[in-house]
Amino acid sequence: MVRIVLVDDHTLFRNGLKGLLQTNSEYSVVGEFSDGSQFIAALPTLEADIVIMDIAMPNMDGKTATKLALRQRPELKIIALTMFGERQYIEQMVDAGVLGFLNKDSDIKTVFAAIDALMRGEKFLPECVEAEDRAEEDVDVLTEREVAVLTAICQGLSTPQIADKLTISRRTVDAHRARILEKTGCNNTASLVAHAIKMNLVDI
Repeated sequence: MVRIVLVDDHTLFRNGLKGLLQTNSEYSVVGEFSDGSQFIAALPTLEADIVIMDIAMPNMDGKTATKLALRQRPELKIIALTMFGERQYIEQMVDAGVLGFLNKDSDIKTVFAAIDALMRGEKFLPECVEAEDRAEEDVDVLTEREVAVLTAICQGLSTPQIADKLTISRRTVDAHRARILEKTGCNNTASLVAHAIKMNLVDI
């Protein structure tokens, strides 16, 4: 049984979501709170797996409540549920520690999918955040030398110029370029430059 807590200041919305969640026999709503401060106050004795957290609430907003909750109970899986679809709100909540993000106009099947994904140890985030995660993975797999070559490529340097700048052979530059293309999944230099700049893989 998945134990779910709802934190939202709109009573009608909260009651409606609770009713829909209870149509799934695998879910149990074990707590309801109208703001973050009430939720944090009850947290020491609250047994829960999933928290569905609104962002904009009185007294204590979802971002603050998420940070405080995860300090006390790092095992909690928190889904941000809001009307705000702007990237800044998404990034703020992800930075606070949420693992899932849903708009309030999501259908119940999408809510179920988010809950089930988190219970499997996965994330349920918008594409823009997942793309950023992939970009960070790209940085992790690139070696220091490959990052240097990629930076030079993005600066518009030719293969001979890169070789001279990094004091390596032209063949080595070509080998690094080929590995970078393979690791980032890009098909050519033009798409590689666009990908690197868009995803902030280099500092130029």
